[in-house]
Amino acid sequence: MNDKKMPLPDFSKPPVTEVALSVQFDTLTALRTPQLGLLWQEFRDHFPVTEEHPPLEPVIERFGVRQTRKGAVRFEMLEGPPRIRCWFLNKEGKELIQVQQDRFVRNWRKAGDESTYPRYEKHLRPTFERDLKHFQSVLQREQLGDLKPNQCEVTYVNHIAADHGWREHGDIGKVITVFKRSFSDSFLGTPEDAGMRLRFLIPDEAGTPIGRLHIAIEPGYRSDDNLPLFIMSLTARGAPRGDGIEGVLGFLDMGREWVVRGFASITTPEMHKLWERIE
Repeated sequence: MNDKKMPLPDFSKPPVTEVALSVQFDTLTALRTPQLGLLWQEFRDHFPVTEEHPPLEPVIERFGVRQTRKGAVRFEMLEGPPRIRCWFLNKEGKELIQVQQDRFVRNWRKAGDESTYPRYEKHLRPTFERDLKHFQSVLQREQLGDLKPNQCEVTYVNHIAADHGWREHGDIGKVITVFKRSFSDSFLGTPEDAGMRLRFLIPDEAGTPIGRLHIAIEPGYRSDDNLPLFIMSLTARGAPRGDGIEGVLGFLDMGREWVVRGFASITTPEMHKLWERIE
């Protein structure tokens, strides 16, 4: 990343609609439904609403081996009670914590046009650190096992609507820098829709891969007025940059930088003007 010493790109009006900071850790087999209920009691003052969801599958970024897309259906014999993922939500539904036997996630989600992205340094990182430390203290107090992180993840989801800068999904080249609508002859016209997936290695200071940046762009429509939009998600995932929670935060800081620089790199200068780029 040649411009890593340059200031991070910044936008006054970013199209971000959701951010998730996540740590995956060695499975805590003692963390079952009763213990998750006990954990909720620790967070319920700020997160009074609960939901249950299927657990997230474990994901490890591996290097030096061929990676294939997952397409096959897996059948797994489970011992003991089924695993679940608990959501603890605030009253507005804008912030939530997700917990399962091998994952802790903290999300911010946009709710309505008035919601403003709360910024990584000022809110998202500090609240993630605070709540993860609280989670760790509960594990220690209740003797549920040690927190041993093995992967960290930063995800930003952006909704890029067609009301500014472009009109149809076939105009993806006005939004994305890496899409060039060029054909070998005149047979194909404007595509009905378009999307793409890209992966980039994240190296450490010595150039050794320690993670990946995953970028996915999918066509969609806004629910309230059916306006075309592109849903762009950027996920930086990799191993902690050291031991304990500090190592987790170390990768999250690095991953967030890759997400922000990657977003600016893959989107066009015309869109940057609409989002009021500062740097």
